[in-house]
Amino acid sequence: MKIGFAQINPTVGDLSGNFEKIAAAYERLAAAGAELVLTPELAITGYPPQDLVFKSQFVPQNLEVLDKLQGRIRGAALLVGYVERNQGRGKPFHNAAALLQPGAPISKTFKSLLPTYDVFDEDRYFEPGCNSAPLILGTTKIGVTICEDIWTEHYLPRPFYDVEPVRALVEQGAEIILNLSASPFSLNKPAIRREMVSALARAHSRPIFYCNAVGGNDQLVFDGNSIAVNPSGELIAQLPGFRTAEEIINTGAAQPFAFAEPERSADLFAALSLGVRDYLAKCGFKSAVLGLSGGIDSAVVAAIAVEALGAQNVIGVSMPSPYSSRGSIDDARALAKNLGIKCLEIPIANAFAAFKAQFAEVFAGLPEDTTEENMQARLRGMILMSLSNKFGHIVLSTGNKSELAVGYCTLYGDMAGGLAVISDVPKTMVYELARWMNSDKSRAGGDREIIPPSTIEKPPSAELKPGQKDQDTLPPYDVLDEILRLYVEENLGARDIISHGFDEKTVRWVQRRVDINEYKREQAAPGIKVTSRAFGVGRRMPIAQRYID
Repeated sequence: MKIGFAQINPTVGDLSGNFEKIAAAYERLAAAGAELVLTPELAITGYPPQDLVFKSQFVPQNLEVLDKLQGRIRGAALLVGYVERNQGRGKPFHNAAALLQPGAPISKTFKSLLPTYDVFDEDRYFEPGCNSAPLILGTTKIGVTICEDIWTEHYLPRPFYDVEPVRALVEQGAEIILNLSASPFSLNKPAIRREMVSALARAHSRPIFYCNAVGGNDQLVFDGNSIAVNPSGELIAQLPGFRTAEEIINTGAAQPFAFAEPERSADLFAALSLGVRDYLAKCGFKSAVLGLSGGIDSAVVAAIAVEALGAQNVIGVSMPSPYSSRGSIDDARALAKNLGIKCLEIPIANAFAAFKAQFAEVFAGLPEDTTEENMQARLRGMILMSLSNKFGHIVLSTGNKSELAVGYCTLYGDMAGGLAVISDVPKTMVYELARWMNSDKSRAGGDREIIPPSTIEKPPSAELKPGQKDQDTLPPYDVLDEILRLYVEENLGARDIISHGFDEKTVRWVQRRVDINEYKREQAAPGIKVTSRAFGVGRRMPIAQRYID
C-alpha cells in the first residue's frame, strides 16, 4: 500500500484553516499516487483544543468540517483526527479518527489511552474508546491508534494503563498499524519515539506508520519527525523535524535506513525558533521587541527571534544604567550589527535618578539594596512595554530556567513580556546554544559570528550594582543546573540529591529558593517547553503551602 504522510501544522480552533491544510495535502498526495493519506491527531481542531470543546458550536462545527472533507474524497482514502460526541455515559467527547473513503460511509474509531499527566489533561474532556476494532480499507485490515495508544509502559513515567490497544488490534487481524499523533517535543524525544515504535513493530511483526503534528501551540512545540518502520522495526521513512512535509511510502518497496539524529543544540534552536514563529503568527503579532543587555541570554533570544521572524521584524533596545559596563553596551551594539536588527538606545540613568528621588524621604537612612536594583529592571520593562503599546510589537522576555527557578528575576521588570523564549532552557544550555550558533554547524551563523565572543566569555552579571556577578550569590551554574534538574525534572528530594554528591547547604538553599518563588512563576509570561518538565504547563505547585522536604 502507498501511504501518504500529511505532516501539517494545524492551528488550535482554526477549523476552516485546518480544513484547507488537510484538503490541500490530501489532494497533492492523492494526485501523487497515495492510496491512503494519514494526518496527525485532532488535525481538524488542532491539539490541544482544551476547553474550546465546551463551546456550544465548536464540536458541531468540527463535525461539519469532517463531512466537508468527506465530500472532497476522490480515489485515495483519508484518515483524519477530530472530536466526536460521546453518545453514552461518561465524558462528553471522544478523541477520534475517521477513515474517509469514496462512496463509503465514514468509519470511526476512538482513542483508548487518554494521557492525564505532565502537559496532558485528556481525561477532562474525553471518554476512552473500548474494544476498538480494525478498520477496513479495500481488503486490508488497518489498526488505527491515536498518539498515546502506542506508548508502552517502558516509555511512560509509570504504568498507567491496563489495556494494550496495539495487541488488541493485532489479535483482531490488523495487518498494519497507523498512528495519528500530536506528540510535544522535548530534547531527545524523537529518538525515544523511534526506539519505541521500532520495538512495538518487532513485538507484533507489523509495520507501523506514525504521523506527528508540527508547529507551536502556546507553550508546546510539535516537532513532526514522522516515521515509518517495517515489521522488523527497521526505519523505512523519516520526515523532517520542525517543518511541514509530505511523503508517500510504499509499504512493500521501501528500503530500511539509519535514523538521522540531529545535534541537541540544532534541535533546541529549531524548536525555540518554531515556537516563537508560531506563537506570534497564531496570536496575530508581526514583530518583536526585546532588551539587549550585552549578556548571553538576550543575545541568544535575539538570534532565535531573527531566525523565527526575520531581522526586519526584530527590534533590540539597549537601556544602560549607571552600572552598565562599557563592554556590555558595545556587545549589545555588536550583536545587533551581526544580526542586522535595528537597535534603539534608551538610557535609564536619568529616569532611575528621578525615580529614586521620589523615595528620598520615605527611604531616608536606609541603605540601597534589591529595591533599587529592581527599580532599574522595572524601568526597562516599562520602556519595552511602551514600545509594544505604541508600535504593536510583542515583548520577548529573556530570563532562563535557572534564574526563573531560584527567583533571580523581577516581577514587572525583566519578567514583563508576552513570551518567555528561553524560560525552559538552563543557563549552561544557553551557553551551549550560543557556542553552537557561532559554529559552522549552525545555519544561524553559517560562516559568520553571531554572538560576540566577549558576551560568551565574560562572567554573567545583571549589572544592577557596582561589580555585581551572578556567582556572588549563586552556586556555579553547572552545579545549580544539575541540582535543579534533579529537583524540578526528576522530583528528587533534598536527601536524594545530596546523595549524588552535592553539598547539603547548597542543595537546601536551591530547594528553598525554588519553593518560595512559585508566586513569581505563576505571573510569568508563557514559555516554550523543551525539557522533560517545564515551569508552567505540566508542573502544578501550590503557592501558599508549607511542605518542606
